Amino acid sequence: MDRFAELLDRLLLTSSRNAKLTLMQDYFREAPDPDRGLALAATTGNLSFNAVKPGVLRALMADRMDETLFAYSYDYVGDLAETVSLVWGIDAETDTIPGGVSLAEAVERLHAASRSDAPKVLASLLDRMEAASRFATLKLVTGGLRVGVSARLAKQALADYGGVHVHEVEELWHGLEPPYENLFAWLDGKGEKPVHAALAMFRPVMLSNAVEDSDLARIEPEDYAAEWKWDGIRVQAVAEEGVARLYSRTGDDISGTFPDLLEAMDFDAAIDGELLVGVPGDHTGTFSDLQQRLNRKVVTPKIQKQFPAFVRAYDLLQEGHDDLRRLPFAERRKRLEAFVAKLDPARFDLSPLVPFDDWAQLEDMRRAPRHPVIEGVMLKRLDSPYVPGRPKGPWFKWKRDPHTVDAVLMYAQRGHGKRSSYYSDYTFGVWTGPEDQPELVPVGKAYFGFTDEELKLLDKYIRDNTIDRFGPVRSVRAEPDHGLVIEVAFEGLNRSTRHKSGVAMRFPRVSRLRWDKPAHEADRIETLYAMLDA
Repeated sequence: MDRFAELLDRLLLTSSRNAKLTLMQDYFREAPDPDRGLALAATTGNLSFNAVKPGVLRALMADRMDETLFAYSYDYVGDLAETVSLVWGIDAETDTIPGGVSLAEAVERLHAASRSDAPKVLASLLDRMEAASRFATLKLVTGGLRVGVSARLAKQALADYGGVHVHEVEELWHGLEPPYENLFAWLDGKGEKPVHAALAMFRPVMLSNAVEDSDLARIEPEDYAAEWKWDGIRVQAVAEEGVARLYSRTGDDISGTFPDLLEAMDFDAAIDGELLVGVPGDHTGTFSDLQQRLNRKVVTPKIQKQFPAFVRAYDLLQEGHDDLRRLPFAERRKRLEAFVAKLDPARFDLSPLVPFDDWAQLEDMRRAPRHPVIEGVMLKRLDSPYVPGRPKGPWFKWKRDPHTVDAVLMYAQRGHGKRSSYYSDYTFGVWTGPEDQPELVPVGKAYFGFTDEELKLLDKYIRDNTIDRFGPVRSVRAEPDHGLVIEVAFEGLNRSTRHKSGVAMRFPRVSRLRWDKPAHEADRIETLYAMLDA
């Protein structure tokens, strides 16, 4: 566990992608089986402990430490696992740690523990660890590693470690199980490459590059097809021999959230498309509507009926036993058109191509798309094969310009990981009510879009202007004659009955800090309502 704790600590402290890859490769090289496989499962989100929840940690601390003192400690540190790991202490009867714990032992004991036994088992493990290992264990069991490592990055580290292409790892991934001993044996050159152990496998996706003026100057319109970029989530709908799965663009299996869609996947093929809600040809719901379906463990018939899911097909990667990815886009498109015509029209439709003569004409359509759920256009070279990754040239995305609004900082909360010491999560609002007695109404939250130097300035401003506290949240002074104005950029806006303001922003982020602008000059809620009406 000490080696795993060191890995997490070093991953947390570095922001360099290459450095993270090197750290993980070194760990894979030095750690024994099954520890390295369990560490891989933890970083890719494939290791869970149902018997241990954050409430268990609080209950354990209630027996060991004054509740008020612990609350003060938690508020100062800003992270529950880190707080517990620091104040836990060691076995009171000895001067030294009674013995180390391996990652494999910790996982085995916690997996075997029932809900009633879990607190005792966890406590006994923590008693045998130093602070760093306690922190790693607590982060592991609560599922909050947050060390800046995505599943994709972990797979890239595996590929680099074994000297293979990351796409090979991705195509095998869903047929493998922790602790991945057969995978490591192959990467170490001590075993055969694992076979495709599961049907309806994920295929690494092809991604696009943001279009720039210099790109348009060197490519010809007649070489590209254009289609709308819809504001849903990119998915693969894959079915094989009666097994159907729905994957996100990163290869996460989200089938359980969309049983209504899986019922219509009675084909042998792999479709690349956009997951949306609504009725094809009649109504396409907003991303806010789609969020009513995402990340739900249980999807009731009522939710399925209210927000029916469908896939707007972009590409056809496999049909029967034919792998189509090497074919040019124009040919795959013809195959796609014929294939989609045979599918359930309530669950699948075809993404239409956008006819255009020149870039100026296409730009006009990009700026004013024909549907509010369209966020731009895609350009796909007609002769391009389907190549995993983000090759430069074949595909471009040309998104609408983001909307912006000037809002006032209202609340702040500490971040996580390396930002746990800073107030980096912000709630902002705009003015409402009469002009002579305006009030702020929250319209969104943002936690990125600023530099490290700006974060330090924001953190100091928040500490200097705190007027109240609500647990981990600080209320910041925000009045017409005193407040910090933030220019917020966002991709879209939807009506929302769950928010006091009546609106919900899509992908809000800090665009600029307006230290120069008086708070009373920030925008009003009517500005957002006008955007909705438009």
